Amino acid sequence: MCPGCVTTLALTAAGATSTGGIATLIVSRLRGKNRRNEERDMDKNKVRAMERRQGHLAMNTPPIVSPQEWEAARQQLLVKEKAVTRARDAMAAERRRMPWLAVEKEYEFDGPKGKASLLDLFDGRRQLIVYRAFFEPGVSGWPEHACIGCSMVADQVAHVAHLNARDTSLAFASHAPQTDIERVKARMGWEMPWYTMTDDFDIDFGVDEWHGTNAFIRDGDRVFRTYFINNRGDEAMGSTWSYLDITALGRQEKWEDSPEGYPQTPPYKWWNWHDEYGDAPPSQWWSGRGTDDLDPADPRPLRPDSKGGDAT
Repeated sequence: MCPGCVTTLALTAAGATSTGGIATLIVSRLRGKNRRNEERDMDKNKVRAMERRQGHLAMNTPPIVSPQEWEAARQQLLVKEKAVTRARDAMAAERRRMPWLAVEKEYEFDGPKGKASLLDLFDGRRQLIVYRAFFEPGVSGWPEHACIGCSMVADQVAHVAHLNARDTSLAFASHAPQTDIERVKARMGWEMPWYTMTDDFDIDFGVDEWHGTNAFIRDGDRVFRTYFINNRGDEAMGSTWSYLDITALGRQEKWEDSPEGYPQTPPYKWWNWHDEYGDAPPSQWWSGRGTDDLDPADPRPLRPDSKGGDAT
């Protein structure tokens, strides 16, 4: 109860003849207020339940059809869905042919283990994806939270072990000190590596005023910038596939249209449980693609030992 409520009750009880009388009056008033709040909440819930039962949808809804009509409509739309998937594959193939930009400048970050260079963020892997998250003084939510949009991106990040299995590291970067980053990661249940920028990295890579995702590759100790996503492009980020599709090497699967000499392995066979990469062979269930709902334009091979289908 707020101090104002306590004061009001105390003044109302000023005519009471004893300390016990004041306490009794305050308790009585509180019980009455709580009962009224409960009754009001119950009334609201009853109204909501009645609206759901009566189907009050304040919008122009599509027609209600038979199962056969619904399936026919789905099949029509599925043609467009597949076209979008093929177009997405083609876009990723073009990204793999983007020219590379050499990163000549040295950058320094603070990390859980101390100072780190941009090369250190690769963590020994060949590719690196860096998302610029806004978590620092002056940003809405500070210091309890990162910005809402960046937090939503963090919430949808898949387990990084799958990226690591494709020789790719993921890192988040902000201006917040490591103590604050570790505190917020623990509170929100985030596990991705998260570094503190200490120089002009955000300015030089177009993420000083707005969020964005940069992709890098290294050749020995030489680092190259290979792609950049920002604005609504970041909406799709988070899944293993969306991250790999913006990298220079892609998913590294044999069905992909990649330049000659790029590393590629059979699809499905490298997949594994996130806690067993390196400890057990990938599940043999994923040895090919199913035969249901086939798309002739899909370049991936069939999985002969399963009836699973591919919708897009």
